[in-house]
Amino acid sequence: MQFLKRFGYYSVGLIFGSLVVLFIWKGKNVSFDYGMDARTLKTIRIRKRLFSDNVKQVFENSKVDTATVTAILKHADVDFGKSKAQLKPCAEYFITGKDSLKHIDLYVIRCDSTTTIKKITIN
Repeated sequence: MQFLKRFGYYSVGLIFGSLVVLFIWKGKNVSFDYGMDARTLKTIRIRKRLFSDNVKQVFENSKVDTATVTAILKHADVDFGKSKAQLKPCAEYFITGKDSLKHIDLYVIRCDSTTTIKKITIN
């Protein structure tokens, strides 16, 4: 009987603690970017974004715009096989959109303070 009593107290405490943490974090803009893709995309998103002339031409000639690029950078896959993440001073990444943006690829150069969208490919 002791075990069931202790397990009951533990369960009540766990549920109460989880609700408190959920309530506190619900109002804050907290993100848990622990995966390689998530960390890379977050560092690209938070830096000042620049666009090459090639990308500006794509903006004018297609339905792709800066909002589409922002959406891709929030939900995308980074292809580390095609990327040059160890390149100094600026790493280069090949990013593919997900779901409805799967047909759009970005080639991004990430430096210390800026991110340059170098090329957009629409498949």
